Amino acid sequence: MAAIASSLIRQRRAARESNSDRVSTSKRRPSPSKDPRSICERHFLGVFSKVRFCSGKKRPAQRKRTEPQLKGIVTRLFSQQGFYLQMQPDGTIDGSKDENSDSTLFNLIPVGLRVVAIQGLKSGFYIGMNGEGMLYRSEVFTPECKFKESVFESYYVIYSSTVYRQQESGRAWFLGLTKDGQVMKGNRAKKTKPSSHFVPRPIEVCMYREPSMHEIEEKQRSRKSSGTPAMNGGKAVNQNCS
Repeated sequence: MAAIASSLIRQRRAARESNSDRVSTSKRRPSPSKDPRSICERHFLGVFSKVRFCSGKKRPAQRKRTEPQLKGIVTRLFSQQGFYLQMQPDGTIDGSKDENSDSTLFNLIPVGLRVVAIQGLKSGFYIGMNGEGMLYRSEVFTPECKFKESVFESYYVIYSSTVYRQQESGRAWFLGLTKDGQVMKGNRAKKTKPSSHFVPRPIEVCMYREPSMHEIEEKQRSRKSSGTPAMNGGKAVNQNCS
Protein backbone atom coordinates (compact mmCIF):
# COMPACT_ATOMS: atom_id res chain seq x y z
CA MET A 1 0.00 0.00 0.00
CA ALA A 2 2.84 2.38 0.79
CA ALA A 3 4.42 1.73 -2.60
CA ILE A 4 1.15 2.40 -4.39
CA ALA A 5 0.62 5.67 -2.43
CA SER A 6 4.12 6.94 -3.19
CA SER A 7 3.65 6.08 -6.88
CA LEU A 8 0.41 8.09 -7.04
CA ILE A 9 2.12 11.07 -5.35
CA ARG A 10 4.93 10.99 -7.93
CA GLN A 11 2.44 10.88 -10.83
CA ARG A 12 0.45 13.88 -9.49
CA ARG A 13 3.66 15.87 -8.96
CA ALA A 14 4.81 15.13 -12.51
CA ALA A 15 1.42 16.17 -13.90
CA ARG A 16 1.57 19.53 -12.03
CA GLU A 17 5.08 20.26 -13.28
CA SER A 18 4.04 19.46 -16.86
CA ASN A 19 1.07 21.86 -16.67
CA SER A 20 3.20 24.70 -15.24
CA ASP A 21 5.73 24.25 -18.08
CA ARG A 22 2.94 24.60 -20.69
CA VAL A 23 1.59 27.79 -19.09
CA SER A 24 5.01 29.46 -18.89
CA THR A 25 5.77 28.49 -22.48
CA SER A 26 2.49 29.97 -23.73
CA LYS A 27 3.29 33.32 -21.98
CA ARG A 28 6.73 33.70 -23.57
CA ARG A 29 7.03 36.27 -26.35
CA PRO A 30 7.87 34.87 -29.74
CA SER A 31 11.48 35.11 -30.74
CA PRO A 32 12.31 37.96 -33.14
CA SER A 33 13.83 35.45 -35.46
CA LYS A 34 10.44 33.65 -35.74
CA ASP A 35 8.48 36.94 -36.34
CA PRO A 36 7.35 36.90 -39.99
CA ARG A 37 7.72 40.71 -40.20
CA SER A 38 11.05 42.25 -41.13
CA ILE A 39 13.05 44.44 -38.75
CA CYS A 40 12.19 47.58 -40.79
CA GLU A 41 8.49 46.78 -40.69
CA ARG A 42 8.57 46.32 -36.92
CA HIS A 43 10.51 49.61 -36.44
CA PHE A 44 8.16 51.54 -38.73
CA LEU A 45 5.08 50.23 -36.94
CA GLY A 46 6.60 51.13 -33.57
CA VAL A 47 7.32 54.71 -34.62
CA PHE A 48 3.99 55.05 -36.46
CA SER A 49 2.07 54.04 -33.34
CA LYS A 50 3.64 56.97 -31.42
CA VAL A 51 2.84 59.65 -34.01
CA ARG A 52 0.36 62.31 -32.93
CA PHE A 53 -1.94 63.20 -35.80
CA CYS A 54 -2.73 66.88 -36.39
CA SER A 55 -5.16 68.09 -39.02
CA GLY A 56 -4.81 71.32 -40.99
CA LYS A 57 -1.93 73.75 -41.33
CA LYS A 58 0.00 75.11 -38.39
CA ARG A 59 -1.46 78.42 -37.36
CA PRO A 60 0.98 81.31 -37.10
CA ALA A 61 1.51 82.56 -33.58
CA GLN A 62 -0.57 85.64 -32.98
CA ARG A 63 1.01 88.56 -31.19
CA LYS A 64 -0.95 89.28 -28.07
CA ARG A 65 -1.85 92.89 -27.54
CA THR A 66 -0.30 93.88 -24.25
CA GLU A 67 -2.19 95.86 -21.68
CA PRO A 68 -1.09 99.44 -20.84
CA GLN A 69 1.72 99.22 -18.32
CA LEU A 70 3.78 102.41 -18.73
CA LYS A 71 2.83 105.41 -16.63
CA GLY A 72 3.26 108.64 -18.57
CA ILE A 73 1.65 112.05 -18.75
CA VAL A 74 -0.35 114.22 -21.11
CA THR A 75 1.46 117.53 -20.99
CA ARG A 76 2.37 120.79 -22.66
CA LEU A 77 6.04 121.71 -23.04
CA PHE A 78 6.58 125.41 -22.39
CA SER A 79 9.84 126.82 -23.71
CA GLN A 80 11.87 129.48 -21.91
CA GLN A 81 11.57 131.41 -25.18
CA GLY A 82 7.88 131.96 -24.40
CA PHE A 83 6.33 129.36 -26.75
CA TYR A 84 4.57 126.05 -26.34
CA LEU A 85 5.98 123.24 -28.44
CA GLN A 86 3.31 122.16 -30.92
CA MET A 87 2.75 119.65 -33.70
CA GLN A 88 0.29 120.92 -36.29
CA PRO A 89 -2.12 118.53 -38.10
CA ASP A 90 0.15 118.45 -41.18
CA GLY A 91 3.09 117.34 -39.06
CA THR A 92 4.86 120.71 -38.83
CA ILE A 93 6.69 121.18 -35.54
CA ASP A 94 7.10 124.69 -34.15
CA GLY A 95 6.12 126.94 -31.25
CA SER A 96 2.74 128.47 -30.38
CA LYS A 97 1.60 131.20 -28.00
CA ASP A 98 -1.83 129.57 -27.67
CA GLU A 99 -1.79 127.60 -24.44
CA ASN A 100 -5.26 126.17 -25.13
CA SER A 101 -4.46 124.71 -28.54
CA ASP A 102 -4.87 120.93 -28.88
CA SER A 103 -1.75 120.92 -31.07
CA THR A 104 0.36 121.70 -27.99
CA LEU A 105 -0.74 118.54 -26.15
CA PHE A 106 1.76 115.68 -26.12
CA ASN A 107 1.98 112.20 -24.69
CA LEU A 108 5.22 111.86 -22.78
CA ILE A 109 5.82 108.09 -22.75
CA PRO A 110 8.73 106.53 -20.80
CA VAL A 111 10.61 104.06 -23.01
CA GLY A 112 13.76 103.62 -20.93
CA LEU A 113 15.70 104.96 -17.96
CA ARG A 114 15.16 108.75 -18.22
CA VAL A 115 14.28 108.23 -21.90
CA VAL A 116 10.93 109.31 -23.33
CA ALA A 117 8.96 109.32 -26.56
CA ILE A 118 7.16 112.56 -27.42
CA GLN A 119 3.91 111.87 -29.27
CA GLY A 120 1.33 114.38 -30.47
CA LEU A 121 -1.92 113.69 -28.65
CA LYS A 122 -4.21 114.51 -31.58
CA SER A 123 -2.04 113.54 -34.56
CA GLY A 124 -0.54 110.37 -33.03
CA PHE A 125 2.81 111.20 -34.68
CA TYR A 126 6.12 110.94 -32.82
CA ILE A 127 8.76 113.65 -32.79
CA GLY A 128 12.04 112.37 -34.21
CA MET A 129 15.49 113.83 -34.85
CA ASN A 130 17.42 112.68 -37.91
CA GLY A 131 21.13 112.55 -38.64
CA GLU A 132 21.19 116.19 -39.73
CA GLY A 133 19.73 117.38 -36.44
CA MET A 134 16.36 118.23 -38.00
CA LEU A 135 13.13 117.52 -36.16
CA TYR A 136 10.39 115.69 -38.08
CA ARG A 137 7.16 113.86 -37.41
CA SER A 138 7.21 110.08 -37.65
CA GLU A 139 4.18 107.84 -38.10
CA VAL A 140 6.03 104.98 -36.41
CA PHE A 141 8.22 104.67 -33.35
CA THR A 142 11.93 104.37 -34.23
CA PRO A 143 15.21 104.85 -32.33
CA GLU A 144 15.29 108.42 -33.66
CA CYS A 145 12.14 109.09 -31.60
CA LYS A 146 13.90 108.49 -28.28
CA PHE A 147 14.94 111.52 -26.25
CA LYS A 148 16.89 111.60 -23.02
CA GLU A 149 15.09 113.70 -20.43
CA SER A 150 17.35 115.60 -18.02
CA VAL A 151 16.65 118.21 -15.37
CA PHE A 152 18.80 121.31 -15.76
CA GLU A 153 19.25 124.38 -13.57
CA SER A 154 16.15 126.15 -12.17
CA TYR A 155 14.13 122.97 -12.78
CA TYR A 156 14.13 123.37 -16.56
CA VAL A 157 14.02 120.12 -18.53
CA ILE A 158 16.15 119.45 -21.61
CA TYR A 159 15.59 116.74 -24.24
CA SER A 160 18.51 115.30 -26.22
CA SER A 161 18.71 112.70 -28.95
CA THR A 162 19.80 109.24 -27.78
CA VAL A 163 21.17 108.44 -31.25
CA TYR A 164 23.10 111.48 -32.49
CA ARG A 165 25.72 113.82 -31.01
CA GLN A 166 28.76 115.81 -32.11
CA GLN A 167 31.38 113.41 -33.43
CA GLU A 168 34.43 115.30 -32.21
CA SER A 169 33.31 116.78 -28.91
CA GLY A 170 30.59 114.26 -28.06
CA ARG A 171 28.18 117.09 -27.22
CA ALA A 172 24.54 116.02 -27.28
CA TRP A 173 21.98 117.31 -29.77
CA PHE A 174 19.00 119.01 -28.14
CA LEU A 175 15.42 119.80 -28.97
CA GLY A 176 15.09 123.58 -29.10
CA LEU A 177 13.03 126.59 -30.20
CA THR A 178 14.30 129.96 -31.41
CA LYS A 179 13.07 133.29 -30.02
CA ASP A 180 10.71 133.35 -33.03
CA GLY A 181 9.15 130.01 -32.18
CA GLN A 182 10.89 128.00 -34.90
CA VAL A 183 12.59 124.68 -34.26
CA MET A 184 16.36 124.61 -34.17
CA LYS A 185 18.76 122.02 -35.52
CA GLY A 186 19.81 119.75 -32.71
CA ASN A 187 23.53 120.38 -33.25
CA ARG A 188 22.98 124.14 -32.76
CA ALA A 189 20.89 124.01 -29.61
CA LYS A 190 22.93 124.07 -26.40
CA LYS A 191 21.82 122.94 -22.98
CA THR A 192 22.99 126.19 -21.37
CA LYS A 193 20.80 128.36 -23.64
CA PRO A 194 17.09 129.20 -23.15
CA SER A 195 16.31 127.69 -26.56
CA SER A 196 16.56 124.15 -25.19
CA HIS A 197 14.92 124.76 -21.80
CA PHE A 198 11.37 123.49 -21.32
CA VAL A 199 8.94 123.31 -18.44
CA PRO A 200 6.46 120.41 -18.63
CA ARG A 201 2.94 121.45 -17.62
CA PRO A 202 1.17 118.15 -16.96
CA ILE A 203 -2.53 117.80 -17.67
CA GLU A 204 -3.13 114.23 -16.49
CA VAL A 205 -1.40 110.93 -15.78
CA CYS A 206 -2.13 108.12 -18.24
CA MET A 207 -1.14 104.49 -18.79
CA TYR A 208 0.43 103.62 -22.14
CA ARG A 209 1.40 100.52 -24.05
CA GLU A 210 5.10 100.30 -24.79
CA PRO A 211 5.84 101.55 -28.34
CA SER A 212 7.07 98.57 -30.37
CA MET A 213 9.55 98.46 -33.21
CA HIS A 214 7.45 95.80 -35.03
CA GLU A 215 4.90 98.54 -35.78
CA ILE A 216 7.33 99.82 -38.42
CA GLU A 217 7.01 96.71 -40.61
CA GLU A 218 3.26 96.45 -40.11
CA LYS A 219 2.60 100.06 -41.11
CA GLN A 220 5.01 99.90 -44.04
CA ARG A 221 3.17 96.86 -45.42
CA SER A 222 -0.19 98.56 -44.97
CA ARG A 223 0.63 101.65 -47.01
CA LYS A 224 2.40 102.43 -50.27
CA SER A 225 5.58 104.42 -50.35
CA SER A 226 4.76 108.13 -50.42
CA GLY A 227 8.23 109.67 -50.50
CA THR A 228 10.06 111.16 -47.55
CA PRO A 229 8.27 112.07 -44.33
CA ALA A 230 7.27 115.68 -43.74
CA MET A 231 9.79 117.67 -41.78
CA ASN A 232 10.94 121.21 -41.15
CA GLY A 233 13.64 122.76 -43.31
CA GLY A 234 12.68 120.95 -46.52
CA LYS A 235 15.58 118.50 -46.37
CA ALA A 236 15.02 114.82 -46.93
CA VAL A 237 15.28 112.47 -43.99
CA ASN A 238 18.05 109.92 -44.20
CA GLN A 239 15.88 106.87 -43.60
CA ASN A 240 18.87 104.55 -43.36
CA CYS A 241 19.94 106.12 -40.09
CA SER A 242 19.16 104.09 -36.99
